[in-house]
Amino acid sequence: MRGLTRYVLRQTMMLTLAFTLVFTAAVWLVQSLRLIDLIVNRGLSLAIFFKLAVLILPRFIEIVLPIAIFLAVLFSYNRLISESELIVMRASGLSQMTLSRPALILAGCGVLTLLALSTYLLPAAFREFKDLQFEIRGRFASALIQEGVFNTITDRFSVYIRSRNRRGELGGILIHDMRDPKKPVTLLAERGALVDGPDGPRVLMMNGSRQQYELETGKLAVLSFERYTVELASGKDTSATRPREAEELYFHELLAPGAPGNLTPEIHLRLITPIDALVFALIPLACLLPGDFNRRGQSRRILAATILAMLFEVMDLGTKNLASHNVAAAPLLYLETFLPIAIAAWLILRDGRWPWLSRPIPAAVAPGAS
Repeated sequence: MRGLTRYVLRQTMMLTLAFTLVFTAAVWLVQSLRLIDLIVNRGLSLAIFFKLAVLILPRFIEIVLPIAIFLAVLFSYNRLISESELIVMRASGLSQMTLSRPALILAGCGVLTLLALSTYLLPAAFREFKDLQFEIRGRFASALIQEGVFNTITDRFSVYIRSRNRRGELGGILIHDMRDPKKPVTLLAERGALVDGPDGPRVLMMNGSRQQYELETGKLAVLSFERYTVELASGKDTSATRPREAEELYFHELLAPGAPGNLTPEIHLRLITPIDALVFALIPLACLLPGDFNRRGQSRRILAATILAMLFEVMDLGTKNLASHNVAAAPLLYLETFLPIAIAAWLILRDGRWPWLSRPIPAAVAPGAS
């Protein structure tokens, strides 16, 4: 690797790391504030909070890294132009490809990083996050129950509590239990309390009724009670038996013959997302390198690169959202990704000009001219 390539690559690499750390930290901090409520008001431990906060980091890195690469390439090459370093490099005989090499190497590193995230790190983090969330709903369900709202402990078990005092006593309890689909149960109680049992948290209910509907016979059985206990977490509700979502599966699991459901959209998304790093690196290159350099500044080129990057991001989010619901839209993913790559590569290699980006420099008036 030439010294000039290492010189430019070192600058772009450092800027990429700085932008990635700053943006990821900012987004992570905002999202982590939502988890603080679990500690302050729900009684969960600080260790669980940090574990949840760390598990959401890979998702933010996947979003932030392409944008960081775009800003790093834009800032680095604009500085090289403004300080005439890139002009000297071109005058010394360096080709467009050689000038683009540092940004392309950076983009390649970004693609490999995003590929590692999409194929392994993201599924592993999301799987651990969902397992921990499922465990919290079971073991720490009492900490998650809020008064005045319907709390969904699982997809078949909901709890409503009208009030809860400082001593933990509950008032106005409603529980809807469909863990046995053939025999849905609704329980009502005047008061009660949350207690810990050998199999997990339980609701101790006082002065209420139990209504069980028999789907096969169509009969409703009503039982009044003075004292009744309901387990919030069934022994069957474990992370080992929980069906995995598409985002939790590793790439080889998506391709397995016995994979559940239609996972084709997820496969396309895993393959195309890492290429975004290359697109975001080529956009500033295609705007800054082709044509003549303007000594008055590159404001138009910088503005054009920013607008193009924003348009690509909007189109990228739109096509990914469409393709995630409709596999027939998958070709649009590849079209909106590889078409900008082809156009940018053509402009850079052919040294194509953007007439509307360059302001003509007035010619010097010759001596003696009127």
